[in-house]
Amino acid sequence: MMQITKLDLGYLWVKRVVAIFGVIVTAGSAFATGPMLIHGHPAYIVLLAVTLVVSVIVAVRSWSVPAPRTPVRRGRRVVQAVLIALSFLVIAAVAWLVPQSAEAPALAAMKSDRTVTVMEDATEIVMMPMGVESPVGVFFQPGARVDARAYSAILRPLVESGHLVVIAKQPLGIAFLSTGTFAMARAAHHPVTRWVVGGHSLGGLVAATDAETFAGAARDPVVGLLFFASYPATNIAQVNVAVLSISGSKDGLSTPAKIAAAKPTLPAAARYLVVKGGVHAFFGDYGPQEGDGKPTISQDQARAEIAAGSVAFVNGLDG
Repeated sequence: MMQITKLDLGYLWVKRVVAIFGVIVTAGSAFATGPMLIHGHPAYIVLLAVTLVVSVIVAVRSWSVPAPRTPVRRGRRVVQAVLIALSFLVIAAVAWLVPQSAEAPALAAMKSDRTVTVMEDATEIVMMPMGVESPVGVFFQPGARVDARAYSAILRPLVESGHLVVIAKQPLGIAFLSTGTFAMARAAHHPVTRWVVGGHSLGGLVAATDAETFAGAARDPVVGLLFFASYPATNIAQVNVAVLSISGSKDGLSTPAKIAAAKPTLPAAARYLVVKGGVHAFFGDYGPQEGDGKPTISQDQARAEIAAGSVAFVNGLDG
């Protein structure tokens, strides 16, 4: 009888290591995610659960089932190699997708009071004014892997000025996986007859696509586009919407040079507000961001400037 080869033993040990690695990374990612497991879009917790269960099953089987006594067929080796590679990619994605959670100012803004009602479900946060509601609503897309709640403090002044605000919870925290959410929000919030779409960083790219799609809609059109440290992926210079681009002079990700380079892709009447000393992470309350610049103003000051500019822009579309 032929004995198992060193290559087959190697595959077995790699499978064991990857499975154990999957258990450790998944458990660590769940711990690092914390409350976002219940406040984020359910897609991430499903990914965590599936990855953990599969990793545990593979780990148990690889250690409890005896090693094969004969060489594994070549075709099966190829399949094993592909599965191991895919497993490693999934585990790496689980770790990379750990979101940045909302911090104190945003969490405080998530509370309802006599002026604002805040509702939250698995796919969105809805903030409604208690008084007279403007016919202009705001739909906002977060930045990549950022807790949707992190934008509540910076957007709440819009609600206090009378505008409905909807913040999307993106599957896995990626805006490109949330491209259909604005269309659903339009259908769900009928008191709003005109919309401003906006987004931070990657979320702004999706918001620009929604603006291009719905700017000419016969019903509930998009009339405004609000960029937070962002710019469009395509040329939307001919789209008939009002545009406000708010950026930070110290942003290390959506740098001033990138904002300037994107100007030809926006309508000629687009307006620009630069928060002097502001950085990328100041457009939400979720802590520092890797690769960002160093701020020269406080986050409270930056938040106030961004919120004031946003309110003035959206209020200007009320007429």
